[in-house]
Amino acid sequence: MTEAITRIRAKGLQTAVLSNNFHLPNGKSFLPLDRNQFDVVVESCLEGVCKPDLRIYKLCLEQLGLQPSEAIFLDDLGPNLKAAARLGIHTIKVNDPETAVKELETLLGFTLRMGIPNTRPVRKTMEIPKDSLEKYLKGLLGIQTTGPLELLQFDHGQSNPTYYVRLAHHQLVLRKKPPGTLLPSAHAIEREFRVMKALASAGVPVPHVLDLCEDSSVIGTPFYLMEYCPGLIYKDPSLPGLEPSQRRAIYTAMNRVLCKIHSVDLKAVGLEDYGKQGDYLARQVQTWIKQYRASATGRIPTMERLIEWLPLHLPRQQRTAVVHGDFRLDNIMFHPEKTEVLAVLDWELSTLGDPLADVAYSCLAHHLPSSFALLKGISDCDVTQLGIPTVEEYLSMYCLHMGIPPVENWNFYMAFSFFRVAAILQGVYKRSLTGQASSATAEQSGKLAEFMSDLAWDFAVKEGFRVFKEMPAAKPLTRSYHTRAGPQSHWSRTGTRIYSSIPEGSPAHASKGSLVISPEGLSPRASALYQRLKRFMAQHVYPAEPELQRHQTSADRWNPSPLIEDFKEKAKAEGLWNLFLPLEVDPEKKYGAGLTNVEYAHLCELMGTSLYAPEIFNCSAPDTGNMELLVRYGTEAQKARWLIPLLEGKARSCFAMTEPQVASSDATNIEASIREEDGFYVLNGHKWWTTGILDPRCQLCVFMGKTDPHASSHQQQSVLLVPMETPGIKVIRPLTVYGLEDAPGGHGEVRFEHVRVPKENMVLGPGRGFEIAQGRLGPGRIHHCMRLVGFSERALALMKARVRARVAFGKPLAEQGTILADIAQSRVEIEQARLLVLKAAHLMDVAGNKAAASEIAMIKMVAPSMACRVIDRAIQAFGAAGLSSDYPLAQFFAWARALRFADGPDEVHRATVAKIELKHRT
Repeated sequence: MTEAITRIRAKGLQTAVLSNNFHLPNGKSFLPLDRNQFDVVVESCLEGVCKPDLRIYKLCLEQLGLQPSEAIFLDDLGPNLKAAARLGIHTIKVNDPETAVKELETLLGFTLRMGIPNTRPVRKTMEIPKDSLEKYLKGLLGIQTTGPLELLQFDHGQSNPTYYVRLAHHQLVLRKKPPGTLLPSAHAIEREFRVMKALASAGVPVPHVLDLCEDSSVIGTPFYLMEYCPGLIYKDPSLPGLEPSQRRAIYTAMNRVLCKIHSVDLKAVGLEDYGKQGDYLARQVQTWIKQYRASATGRIPTMERLIEWLPLHLPRQQRTAVVHGDFRLDNIMFHPEKTEVLAVLDWELSTLGDPLADVAYSCLAHHLPSSFALLKGISDCDVTQLGIPTVEEYLSMYCLHMGIPPVENWNFYMAFSFFRVAAILQGVYKRSLTGQASSATAEQSGKLAEFMSDLAWDFAVKEGFRVFKEMPAAKPLTRSYHTRAGPQSHWSRTGTRIYSSIPEGSPAHASKGSLVISPEGLSPRASALYQRLKRFMAQHVYPAEPELQRHQTSADRWNPSPLIEDFKEKAKAEGLWNLFLPLEVDPEKKYGAGLTNVEYAHLCELMGTSLYAPEIFNCSAPDTGNMELLVRYGTEAQKARWLIPLLEGKARSCFAMTEPQVASSDATNIEASIREEDGFYVLNGHKWWTTGILDPRCQLCVFMGKTDPHASSHQQQSVLLVPMETPGIKVIRPLTVYGLEDAPGGHGEVRFEHVRVPKENMVLGPGRGFEIAQGRLGPGRIHHCMRLVGFSERALALMKARVRARVAFGKPLAEQGTILADIAQSRVEIEQARLLVLKAAHLMDVAGNKAAASEIAMIKMVAPSMACRVIDRAIQAFGAAGLSSDYPLAQFFAWARALRFADGPDEVHRATVAKIELKHRT
């Protein structure tokens, strides 16, 4: 895009940027772009409006002096593009920058890219001395030309920097080691040179190598040269623009060339000593474990589990062959006009080993989404319709051509492949921190290493090759994963890590003794948070609701919304993260924002005005209750394993308590069993309405069951932390609420069958479950009730807008007496409920959760019923439209109605209030 902007301006055209940006604490605007690239910069934080508000587009056009039809607008978000199109501006949706540039070239009528495909100007950190290189080349090639040496950098590849070199009529490719201290045995370009030279003699299509220079004085590191081979590299595995028959032919050619590599006679080409014979996988596993350890910048839990799992499940190697080590479609160069392989590239990881590792690696794209940043995938594509072989077809094609039986232990080969990629990405990320990485996208790899390790672990727990035969065409509950980045955590002076996005040294809280009944009365710090949250909701959340709602009902609904994940990063950047942990639970503000229950209540109500907002700020149930449970009662080991990923937004959790056969509002009725066996606890039980268990990011299940049915009624229960990958957890089905699935988290019906959990996963100790459940009740109830107040406020606001605009019986609905009465009644009920919830929060702050038991029970009675009535009136004012998904009212109502027993039925709360009333008051 930077190159495109340069060429556009060189043609005398103008460029502008419309940024939905924000103010930094120092009052300056945050815009991470080079302003010199643009003739006009329009910043939302300065103008007071943001995309997709039409005013910001009109303002930009005015400053450019253009009519809408003279402008082209590029963006990645649908609502922003639709707004521009309504004004008559040409639009381009940017899913992939390269595709977007092609569309832009078509509209503009001139090229925006370099003449050599897949190249760019040499990055500053990757520059090499041209003079000494030119002198070396003249000696090697025997030329005396005085013409300039042309040098470009290939944007392809992550490890060894690769350059296009033109000198006189010679076109070459130079590949070198990266600068700086390197990991042991990595970046061995000498081996690349040797293997390509040997394989060329066996008829394998490889680049024609010219010379290996091991003299670092020439350009700073060893390098080798090969002839430039013009051809096509398909970076997108979905092969856009081709016919289905062409796509199948390309994948077939890829399969055939892999068979040719694996059929090379090692002795005939002099490669018997290119690697050790046998035990390839065992050595590779240990190699990549070491590489990962050497480049680790933090703890990735799934990598730790894989490091234990892989050595215990090594398959027996059947054959030894030359293995490429990085064999995939974008490392193959094809003929420009025929489906013929011209050259297999990038032999850095080649050695002697198990050829099935190459086959599995070449199938990575089938399990990655098309939106994946560094290795595009096709997991969200219909490969059959595209003409691309499925993994099963591709593997069968290979086995048939090689004359070998069907592959066993396929899950291991896939798990190992993803594990190795994760280790490689971690190494690239570490090098990017010191400016050594060769690709401009290297910094992203730090976030993607964890994503890859999650995929690897997903394969590790599958049951072998039969997964391909049993997997249906569309399986909504398949656990898939999305890369997730952690918050901008920092360190306190004592060395304790802080997981709140509120900076240390913020102004002190107002006294815990103050009851604040409106946001205007909040302390300066809490008020600033409230205003930032309100602005974020207006700029990002409300405009995106239609798109988020469409995702929630789409075929991809069981995968997290990429838009929500993007908003999470924005929320972290603005300090709106982990706001929920109450001050008395986290007095040192190690994990949360350190707000009182009353302060957070006001923010929680604001989040409640949108169904999607709580998750965006990492303040959604059941994670909030589970995180509080871990903060209150978890051991340091339990916090390290589960609390930290939850606080960072890298994982989600669920709480398994409710059971279909008993009245679970009384925890003493729970029948699920927890028994001790050989140093483990074994769980058995049938649970349902386990919210969040269907989410592919769900890594932890907080399980409540009975360890001692013969103990006193409140000492029978225990709470265990159960990793979701533990065998024996079987999700039977998602349950719907008024037909709503609540994807991707859902509400699962689950069986726990002989689930074995280490004893150290017990929380507090056997028999402490009821105590734990009671301890986490208070703040969670405040959260639910204030969100219900937020539901109600939004419903009333929508209702008021509707009745002003809607005409019936000759006059606006707002002039109808029944409507006026409904609006007044809703306002009164909202105010009453809010004051009671704030009173409960105030008592919790000053006297503790136990002292506020009666008020907590009261708000659980009052808030859901109030919300049901207010939302129902709004639906009535909308008529049939209120039942649709065009407005949030139907979902608001479903949630409000469900909460009349999700937090315990109304009858139980009424009984609690009555008992306290009779016991303590006269």
